[in-house]
Parts: sequence; structure tokens; C-alpha cells
Amino acid sequence: MTEIKAPITANVWKVLVKKDQSVVEGDTLVILEAMKMEINIDAPFDATVSDVFIQEGGKVNAGDRVITLA
Repeated sequence: MTEIKAPITANVWKVLVKKDQSVVEGDTLVILEAMKMEINIDAPFDATVSDVFIQEGGKVNAGDRVITLA
């Protein structure tokens, strides 16, 4: 399992995947918003989403778990 973590403290603008969804390298998993900038979190490799720890409208701190991939 690989944990995907928030690179910056931000608002969760969009969650584009669900648990058990297959993703391919480069797919956008989540879009964060900080200081009026969008930050895409993309899949680093082909995988299946194991868990989603955030929801739209929430907040994350730098280093918080966002998603785990298997």
C-alpha cells in the first residue's frame, strides 16, 4: 500500500475517485485549493484506490493522508 499525502495545507475542492476504483498513472485523484491556486494530486502509478480519507469541502494539513493506493 502506498499512502498519498497532502503536499500543502489546503481546502479539498474535488475528490475525483472512490474506494475500489482503478486508476492509471497520471489520473488526477484529488484537487486541492490553497491561496486561490489549484493543486492536483495525481496517481504516481497504475493502482486501485484502497481508502479515501478526505471529503469535498474539508481541509487538509501538509502531510495528512489523502488516499491509499494498492
